[in-house]
Amino acid sequence: MKAFVVDKYNKKGILRLAEMPEPELGDSDVLVEIHAAAVNLLDSKIRTGEFKLILPYRLPLILGHDLAGTVVRVGSKVRKFKPGDDVYARPRDGRVGTFAEFIAMDEADLALKPENLSMEEAASIPLVGLTAWQALIERANLKKGQKVFIQAGSGGVGTFAIQLAKHLGATVATTTSAASADLVKGLGADVVVDYRKDDFEKVLSGYDVVLNSQDAKTLEKSLNVLKPGGKLISISGPPDPEFAREKGLNLVLRLILRFLSRAIRAKAKRRGVKFSFLFMRAQGDQLSKITSFIESGAIRPVVDRVFPFEATNEALAYVETGRAKGKVVIKVR
Repeated sequence: MKAFVVDKYNKKGILRLAEMPEPELGDSDVLVEIHAAAVNLLDSKIRTGEFKLILPYRLPLILGHDLAGTVVRVGSKVRKFKPGDDVYARPRDGRVGTFAEFIAMDEADLALKPENLSMEEAASIPLVGLTAWQALIERANLKKGQKVFIQAGSGGVGTFAIQLAKHLGATVATTTSAASADLVKGLGADVVVDYRKDDFEKVLSGYDVVLNSQDAKTLEKSLNVLKPGGKLISISGPPDPEFAREKGLNLVLRLILRFLSRAIRAKAKRRGVKFSFLFMRAQGDQLSKITSFIESGAIRPVVDRVFPFEATNEALAYVETGRAKGKVVIKVR
């Protein structure tokens, strides 16, 4: 099969289009013919080696973390899916590789594709949808009437998280440029801060939850937006000791991550708020719940551009500019 692979970690390296063996199928695995894959900043960070200590992949590695496609074969223990099913997924860490014509993955990571979405639209959902779900529902336990500040509202996670928070009944604030203000308001944002003109920490206050996706300076400023007892959830770091425990990292890495997150954890404690780092995980059952939200019309995909499969490197470069509104998708077939 054709696939785009990382041969070595390199900040300016491009992915190589290669002929790779079709993946082997385990007893609990589903072989999916990929129709579309989405591109995420996570792909770029893995290509540069930023996560090599906590995600130690063997190179060459097929990149890609989102897919929509059709089931071709299933393992002997698979019960939820059958050949011909249209599915979508974020494969679990250690088994990624959606920039390819086929992938084998555990059935627990898959869900049936929303019937009202195209393959390209469906591929845009899993990683950002699960990130928003795990941040706002699992971690924050966001309730009707609460206030949530979601940074970078026109980005991939932002466009989904705004809709999910609004569906849950929260008041939603976000940051974006003036050019994207109408987009985020249309998704449900109640308060829109133009980050080029205004400082969000001077505009917002008394919030229950902040979903941080930006740099360390923005993370620290986010503390000032929260009320006592609020929750600061960051998907861009620094990883905290709880994450190190969940990943089963060795003692040295645990100590490093404890040190890296020490300052923000201490500042959060002084403010009476809780800081946590979220690195989303594959979860087919949660994705099935997201499917029902999409099919009911509560949440819709936001796709900026669709690139052909052979232009995967150009799609990744476009995502790295930070200018995409919503998601960037690759049409594989």
